[in-house]
Amino acid sequence: MNPVPALDPIGPRYRIDLFEIPAESFAPFMHRADWIQRYVGGLAGRGRNLVLAQASGPGRFKVVTLVEWADGCKLLEAQALTLAHYRMEGFNPAEFLARLGVRADGGVYAPVATS
Repeated sequence: MNPVPALDPIGPRYRIDLFEIPAESFAPFMHRADWIQRYVGGLAGRGRNLVLAQASGPGRFKVVTLVEWADGCKLLEAQALTLAHYRMEGFNPAEFLARLGVRADGGVYAPVATS
């Protein structure tokens, strides 16, 4: 038996990111997250678009973002449009997160074939 699940080669893709945010950075982080959610909300092929927050202990918060895309092509198109917009406005996501002391982990997920 193969322990690696088989990913559905077509169908929806999900961009899921987890952020751990210091309390003092929560407001500026959420301001940017709100902007990104509204921007992504206007792109073709987008399904669910969630920002979820949970307190994770003294002084830090966890925020999870989930964006559903109709397929891998729509996800790639959205990534290209978003990166072009970032370049136009001079926004560097990695620099922004580092400045705020945010730890981030994320990736693209696909449904697992169960049969």
